[in-house]
Amino acid sequence: MLAYLGSERAARDWEPTLAHLERAIPDRRFVTLPLDLPGMVLAVADRRVDFVITNPGSYVTLEARFAVTRIATLESGLPAFPIAAVGSTIIRRADQPAIRKLADLKGKRLAVVSTDAFGGFQIAWREMEEAGVNPFTDLAALVAVGFPMEGVVDAVRDGAADAGVLRACLLEELEAQGRIAPGAFVVVGERQSDGPQADAPPCRVSSRLYPDWPFARLAHTSRDLARQVAAALLTMPATDGRAWTASLDYTTVHELFRKLHIGPYPKTPPTLEEILRRNWHWLALAGVAALWWVIHAARVEVLVRRRTAELVHEIAERERAEATALRLREERDQLSRLGIVGEMASTIAHELNQPLAAIGNFAGGMTRLLDAPAPDLERLRIGARSVVEQAERAAAIIQRTRGFVSRRGAQRSTLSINAVVAETLSLFGAPSDLQRPIATELAADLPPVQADKVELQQVLLNLLQNAVDATPSADGGAIAVRTALSDGMVLIEMRDCGSGASDEARTRMFEPFFTTKPDGLGLGLSICRTIVERHGGRIWAAPSAPRGLAVRFTLPPVANSPANSPIEENHA
Repeated sequence: MLAYLGSERAARDWEPTLAHLERAIPDRRFVTLPLDLPGMVLAVADRRVDFVITNPGSYVTLEARFAVTRIATLESGLPAFPIAAVGSTIIRRADQPAIRKLADLKGKRLAVVSTDAFGGFQIAWREMEEAGVNPFTDLAALVAVGFPMEGVVDAVRDGAADAGVLRACLLEELEAQGRIAPGAFVVVGERQSDGPQADAPPCRVSSRLYPDWPFARLAHTSRDLARQVAAALLTMPATDGRAWTASLDYTTVHELFRKLHIGPYPKTPPTLEEILRRNWHWLALAGVAALWWVIHAARVEVLVRRRTAELVHEIAERERAEATALRLREERDQLSRLGIVGEMASTIAHELNQPLAAIGNFAGGMTRLLDAPAPDLERLRIGARSVVEQAERAAAIIQRTRGFVSRRGAQRSTLSINAVVAETLSLFGAPSDLQRPIATELAADLPPVQADKVELQQVLLNLLQNAVDATPSADGGAIAVRTALSDGMVLIEMRDCGSGASDEARTRMFEPFFTTKPDGLGLGLSICRTIVERHGGRIWAAPSAPRGLAVRFTLPPVANSPANSPIEENHA
């Protein structure tokens, strides 16, 4: 049996029925099993019981799922208020006058046993729907308290809910037992009972009434036993207002479930005819919108194709322009390198004169040795090796110069910046009018960079030539090249001891065609900036201490390469 008031109360309520059945059928022993709604379904599915006593809603569901058949219907009620039907009573506290009608429940909290309870929710659900209140969307909350049903009263009394749903007559029963004070709760949307006992004062209800609880047998239960039980129930005398009568018609319960689309009547998809009949105006509007969309889509397609053709033409023009710009940039860089070599012509001649003069000296010495009466062969071998070394030195100078000025595409590789600086200084040599060497401050363990060596040499040679031009030969200062790691970037600095540059000149010196030299073109530093930025770095100028100008540029190191800790950059 369904224990909606708890197991002890269920055992006490159905004890007279159990005792009568054992007296009427002495060769059988009847045992009660109080259950909640989910437990009832599991017990029937597992065939753990032979008969069930449950509410009409639970019975209709079991009938559809497990072929349960009713054999009798209960006539019950309070002794002072007999009623042969089931309904719902929605209560509120007497000090909450804002809730009078069912429509006033919108936005309120409603306490229920569970959403599967028949008298405890489903009957009230139908009444609220007809009053324009959807309990699942219009309420502030559905507070499910579970069995026993007195928990609904506690939730409303304690303020956990604004209203609650009880089974019909439970309010009067609790008042008669003194468990709640008379008048402490008010019935919301109270209506007159439409039960068969119209001559007796009805319980206060908020809903229409439905047939009372059935006594039903399961499909596996013996027919003979079912007939014996049915006969015994019909002869059972009334006890505490409870008696059994012949099975009533439960059509109204089926109608309730159909309206709510629950139990054996889930909501089914509507037919095409119903959809057309109910929504013809929306379908017509959708048809007009679809027609407009087709026209709009066709127009957009035409515009897209036209624009696509224009974009293809523009992309082709842009690619041609970029190819032309790349070719012109390469020619400009080539001319810049040739210009640097022109400025370095005296240096290159000076560098070549040294090995050539040495070759001449060694050759003359070897000739004198050969003219001697007894030539010293060991000294001749030393002289020959020296001639070869000096010739290789001269060839290396020529090869470096040719590699620097040759036309070529960008060829990036992993480079040591210190090695590039050393090779560039060797390529640059020392101008004949500079009476001091170029100082180097190369940091150890710098990470490698990914760059084009010739382009880096072009930047360094430009900066070296500018430093030489800016440093007077009679000055006591020095030109210095420094490498370091700064903020995770490889830093190269070229420092001279000239007169420096103004703030405006430092700001504009990397712009094309800006120069402070009387015969300069203003392209060298602009090309340097282009090359450095193409490698992912930046270039700038700052005053040098104690005088002169320091030009610095940075390059990103190769990813995942070892590097020493960053050092602070000196902007003094």
